[in-house]
Formats: sequence, C-alpha cells, structure tokens
Amino acid sequence: MSLRDVTRIITAHRQLEGGGFVVRRPLPTAGLDHLDPFLLIDELGPVTYAPGQAIGAPDHPHRGFETVSYILEGAVEHEDSAGHRGRLGPGDVQWMTAGAGIVHSEMPTAELRERGGRVHGFQIWVNLPARLKLTRPRYQDVPAAGLPTAATDDGLARVTIIAGEALGARAVIETHTPIVFQDWTLASGADVTLPIDRAQRVLAYVFEGAARVATRDVAAGQLAVLGDGDAVRLEGTTGGRLLLLGGVPHGEPVARYGPFVMNTEQELMQAFRDYQTGRMGEITRTARLS
Repeated sequence: MSLRDVTRIITAHRQLEGGGFVVRRPLPTAGLDHLDPFLLIDELGPVTYAPGQAIGAPDHPHRGFETVSYILEGAVEHEDSAGHRGRLGPGDVQWMTAGAGIVHSEMPTAELRERGGRVHGFQIWVNLPARLKLTRPRYQDVPAAGLPTAATDDGLARVTIIAGEALGARAVIETHTPIVFQDWTLASGADVTLPIDRAQRVLAYVFEGAARVATRDVAAGQLAVLGDGDAVRLEGTTGGRLLLLGGVPHGEPVARYGPFVMNTEQELMQAFRDYQTGRMGEITRTARLS
C-alpha cells in the first residue's frame, strides 16, 4: 500500500456569491482555475441570519457540469426550469447533473427568511467529460437518513458517505464518473487509512477544528491537495471535520465562464446563445414551499 502525501495546502478566501451571501472558497483561487475534475468548492457559513436577512441564489443557468449541494444547517428551497422543486434540510444532499442546461433557483425557506437562523453547507462543482456535456439533466435528492454512515471499530472516526465507499459502506448516489465525496468526523486520537483508486485526484478540505492529512496538519478553512498513491491516512489531533474528495481527471480542455463549463470557446458561446434565446427554459413560479 502506497500512502499519498500532501503536495499543497490552499487557504480558502472569502467572497460574495448568489444574491450576496459570503462563501469560504478554496477553489478556484489565485493562479489555480480548477483541480480536474473539481471546478469549485464553496462553503456557505456557518452564518446566523437575523429575521429578514437570509439570502440565496435566485434564477441562474448551468450547463456542462454537476452541482452537489450538501446542507449541514438551515434549509433551502429549490426549483428549476424542468419542473423539479423541493426542500433540502440539515444533512440532505442534492446531486444535480446540469448536463445540456437548466435554469435553477436555490433560496432559503420562507421560515428561515422570516425568522432568521443559522446556515451552513457546501456546494461543489464536478466537471463532466466532453461525451456527457449535453446529457439530459438529472437530480438525485437524498435525505440525511438515506445517506450511508460508518465508523471505525474504536468509534473515533465516523463518516457520512455521499459518493464512493469507505469502511465497508457504499454510497446510494450514482455518479457519471468515479467520485469520492465523504464527510469525516475525527475525534482526538482517530487514525484511519483508506484505500483509494490510484487514478483519482484526492483533496481534503477541513472545515471544523483541525486534522492531520497524511503527514501534514491542516486547519479549518484549508484544502490539502494529495499526490500519487493508493491510500489516504487521516488522523484526529484536537478533533476535526473534513470533506474527502476524489475523482478521476478528465484531462480535457476547460472553457468556463460563470455558470457554463464546456471544452471550447465555441461551445461556451453556444451555451450563452441557448440561454439567451430561452432554450434552457425558465422557472414557472409556484407558491413557495415551507
């Protein structure tokens, strides 16, 4: 077994997104557009909104990639131009394949907007290979209770599995390409070594406390980029929580602008034309969910 080592640590920066909410973003960052196949990692919050202050991401298009929304605290209403709508609460996941194109809206629930409250979550963008850029849009909404979980024998390391497999448990979400997406909680003294496909690029983003990834100490708000190998070692120091991400790189050109990610500038311009002429549809408004 060959353990991967950390080749780079990236500290997240803060910026405004959507309707004006602040995210902590390690990717993309200055001088680094993406880490194939991952295009974006956004951590929303944790933030506590006062009544009337909660904001989200109103109608916006996507084409050519997948968005993964993972809600830790708070609740979000979503609806789109294909007629999908629903609610994501604490621990819920939505894996949306935008594919050929969709107009999407993600907003705080009416209760959260009216009463305020704490919000924390992630949105991660996963690129699609050229052969799937124009695939039919697809949703996989999985409630917290439906996500597999596992723990080491000593109980010091626990994991919620969104994609991939760990400690004998396998995800229920199906991905177009091999992906790992796992939420690890590491108590002090935790020590777990995980086999992982050598073909995958592996990242670890610590968002609570601290953890040791391979031989490096990683603090909250830092993304560890790992090198070659077929296993990853995670250790709890003072206690921490992290997302472990892995994916097989596509090795293809990336042409991106805002909500569109294609392979060429011509495809990118076509995406804009299709959106502007209404070919991606529009959201038919309904009464807000509560």
